Amino acid sequence: MFKAQQFAELAGVTVRTLHHYDRLGLLKPSGRTESGYRLYRESDLALLEQITVLKFLGLPLKRIREVLQRNNNQALRPALTLQLCALDEKRRRLGLAIDAIREARQILDSGREPDWRMFKKILKVMEMQNINDWMMRYYDEGARAKVEERKKLWSPELQERVSKQWTELFADIEAARGEDPASPKAQALADRWNALVGQFTGGDPGIAQGLKAMYSDQRNWPVEQASPVPHEASAFIMKVNAARKNLET
Repeated sequence: MFKAQQFAELAGVTVRTLHHYDRLGLLKPSGRTESGYRLYRESDLALLEQITVLKFLGLPLKRIREVLQRNNNQALRPALTLQLCALDEKRRRLGLAIDAIREARQILDSGREPDWRMFKKILKVMEMQNINDWMMRYYDEGARAKVEERKKLWSPELQERVSKQWTELFADIEAARGEDPASPKAQALADRWNALVGQFTGGDPGIAQGLKAMYSDQRNWPVEQASPVPHEASAFIMKVNAARKNLET
């Protein structure tokens, strides 16, 4: 039998993680000391390994508990499919970066002047991969699959057009910051905002929920990741939507 600290070191996790899994009913201690401290067996490692694997596959802890309780391996199929799609996309992006690096090295080996646009291309590919990795943690497995599917519809031309529409909308919101949120002008700006968000979510509530969770957690974003949405603009739209709800009631 191992005390929590000993078991945590053996398993490569923190005691805090063990306590959290205990509270969620994922990994209950095999016993307790007379003083009430948790005790674990070496056999508990097998269950912890299952939890670790399922978490890596993108399952939220609540879903992991359901899978373990039902002992249904078929529940793993959607998670495996989702992870496979994500890894395929990562491999594709890494392949683009590798090809670009090889091409840049060939240019340098030939003694020609480096093409800095090539290096910019490499950085862009890697940046997009990093962004994709941290953004996806805000979506559940179903929403992730739908986001990956919608990416196939998102061409560079569409991205350029949508980016232009957002830029124009931010400028119009900045010019209307003193406007009454309940006014027709402010409501029209909110309509444009909601329509642009809808282009990304496709009207799917799971994607919308993940997007909302991501923007509600900006304090935990990577340091280098700045929000593409000005705080003043989002604050204004929140007031407009609140005013709309008051008008509807």
